[in-house]
Amino acid sequence: MLFRQFFDVTSGTYTYLLASAAGREAVLIDPVKEQTEQYILAIQQLNLRLVKAIDTHTHADHITGLGDLRELTGCVTLMGEFTKAQCVSAHVKDGDLLDIDGVKLKALYTPGHTNESFSFVLDPDTPRAVFTGDVLLIRGSGRTDFQNGDPGASWDSITQKLFALPDHTTVYPAHDYKGWTASSIGEERRYNPRVANKTRDEYIKIMNSLNLPNPKMMDVAVPANLVCGRPA
Repeated sequence: MLFRQFFDVTSGTYTYLLASAAGREAVLIDPVKEQTEQYILAIQQLNLRLVKAIDTHTHADHITGLGDLRELTGCVTLMGEFTKAQCVSAHVKDGDLLDIDGVKLKALYTPGHTNESFSFVLDPDTPRAVFTGDVLLIRGSGRTDFQNGDPGASWDSITQKLFALPDHTTVYPAHDYKGWTASSIGEERRYNPRVANKTRDEYIKIMNSLNLPNPKMMDVAVPANLVCGRPA
């Protein structure tokens, strides 16, 4: 399988490009508007055809590239069924299977960071990786204090849905701020300081005590992302 991981320094966002091989159809997960030229260049040089672009949720710290990519490539833009972004081409439900020219992704509804967050499991019959958006981060988890976030729902999504995957499943989050590029379900189960050896009530208390400032671009990014980063 062809796999590329892109990084946006400003927002600490990871974007993922997947295809079964060079010359095949491809999918992008969590694209950043300012990095669109990079994605297009990689797609061209690898002789790919972008057919789907996915946002795991409505991001608050960057503007999505969904709209630009749809205009430039004709790809189908996808989000979960509970998103308020009316501009996306199609929606997925919990358990839906996407097959992009042999690359299989299963949609998992994993609310908590937002009430519309989805994760995507690669090769769900024998899970290889999971793209967790902001729900589960490397040695952390996404904040739950805006966009209808819910720390209890976050705990349930992490411990009941994501931790139900095999320990060897690679975790690819939408963000990292320490330079880590990937983790695994087993690592996060054992070493994630917010979850490991914690109870649900303890996790809720931790998340409710973070007192983080709003993302710098929140007032701009959220409205823009409801129209996929550009007018529909």
